[in-house]
Amino acid sequence: MVRKIYYAVALLGLPLVLLLGWLWSPAYWLLILVIPYIIVGFYDLTTTRHNVLNNYPVLGHFRYAMEFVSPEIRQYFVETNESGRPFNRITRALVYSRAKGQADTLPFGTQFDLQKVGYHSTNHSLAPKEVDASEERVMLGGPQCDKPYLASRLNVSAMSFGALSSNAIRALNGGARDGGFAHNTGEGGLSPYHLAEGGDIIWQIGTGYFGCRTKEGGFDKDLFAEKAKKDVVKAIEIKLSQGAKPSHGGVLPAAKVDEEIAKIRGVEPHKDVISPPAHSAFDGPTGLMNFVQHLREMSGGKPVGFKLCIGNRSEFMSICKAMLDTGILPDFITVDGAEGGTGAAPVEYTNRLGVPLNEALIFVNNCLRGIGVRDKIRVIASGKVATGYDLIEKFALGADMCNCARAMMFAVGCIQALHCNTNRCPSGIATQDPVRARAVNVTQKRVRVHRFHDATLESFRELLGAMGRETVADLSPSDIRRRNANECEESYAELFTHLKEGALLGKKIPPEFAADWDRASVDRF
Repeated sequence: MVRKIYYAVALLGLPLVLLLGWLWSPAYWLLILVIPYIIVGFYDLTTTRHNVLNNYPVLGHFRYAMEFVSPEIRQYFVETNESGRPFNRITRALVYSRAKGQADTLPFGTQFDLQKVGYHSTNHSLAPKEVDASEERVMLGGPQCDKPYLASRLNVSAMSFGALSSNAIRALNGGARDGGFAHNTGEGGLSPYHLAEGGDIIWQIGTGYFGCRTKEGGFDKDLFAEKAKKDVVKAIEIKLSQGAKPSHGGVLPAAKVDEEIAKIRGVEPHKDVISPPAHSAFDGPTGLMNFVQHLREMSGGKPVGFKLCIGNRSEFMSICKAMLDTGILPDFITVDGAEGGTGAAPVEYTNRLGVPLNEALIFVNNCLRGIGVRDKIRVIASGKVATGYDLIEKFALGADMCNCARAMMFAVGCIQALHCNTNRCPSGIATQDPVRARAVNVTQKRVRVHRFHDATLESFRELLGAMGRETVADLSPSDIRRRNANECEESYAELFTHLKEGALLGKKIPPEFAADWDRASVDRF
């Protein structure tokens, strides 16, 4: 039918308009509609790229126009306050309010379904406590570290210059400087913008070795040592894998790789930058431990740890065995949840690989406690942390600190437009377009980052006190409760097995861990 209408207009409409124009000259204005209609329709009928346009010339374009704006329509008109993904509107609004210094209270009761399966909560006490501000900090650095760092419990997670604009990086780093917390560089290297505002830095070393890379793409120890000894660099993090794309190298689309990015990273401009999936500087768990010690020595004794998303359980246990075998301990382990991710990642990797953060935290703590080293290693939780309750939950499940990325982006002005991988970020944060990036006012946004950090930690302390606890050490998995299908709640102490100190060192390994522990080897992942 649509094709017939097009043929009728093309064959009869144009002569008719010309005839009417000859009789009444204002009718010629109809050519403004008829001629484009004929041209577009002719293209649609002759194209082989789109089936819909071929069958529905001109009219089919409305389908693609609606598809183009459908994410915005869903976000602004369809999704409810609690249904948005990855972060719902309630959480986003809370971050915005705290970043702006506005009221963060809620009127008329909760909008969440408290009976919904999977709902998480904790219990309050009739004897609330006053929590000291010292609980907002923790020492990062184990017994083998010469220069420990007194870190905030909440820090900026790994986001590279390249994934984020220069102004966004400066705003995050400025907020870290003002609030006295740390800013993780991401694997993109220690850029001038990470250093511009003077905030504390955790330098992440990824598989591409950006910032300490040889021309061949390997690890340059001399370049690393030169940068690692900068006073502003407080710790070093080796990235083994990340939650958004475990076992897949970082992805920076060619659209973002301008001359400046290429120079900082040591790569060719205007080409996709895909890091290798694994490191070339070491091989296997023993090699990882030796690399940790090597970086610690070259940095002058600063804390060194590694980041990973948990996958095969035996592979992390292999790292634990290597700790015992070499006697080398990392100062911290950053556990990234499978729900993490701020930039470009293959869909299947994001949706189908990796262990969610809560389960991963419990497993890592079990392993470290099982080999008797949990008190010597800090555990950092990374993945979808945005509120004071999120901090309580992660600390109760075994974390000492938390990193957050997307919530910090919200504080800078991110609207969750989901264009991070296109270079067309409407808020100027996840882009290398200089015109768009100008929208990020560094002076204003660094204040918002600082405010969000402080308000979130204040919320954490208030919740901790409301639970009748005075210190993070008082929290345990029994404090976090999950709603089940039988309309009852179970705590994480009941849902998961929790190992006792040294439980993996004896001959009788707990059954749930025995098979993976037997498969674990210091020689291979």
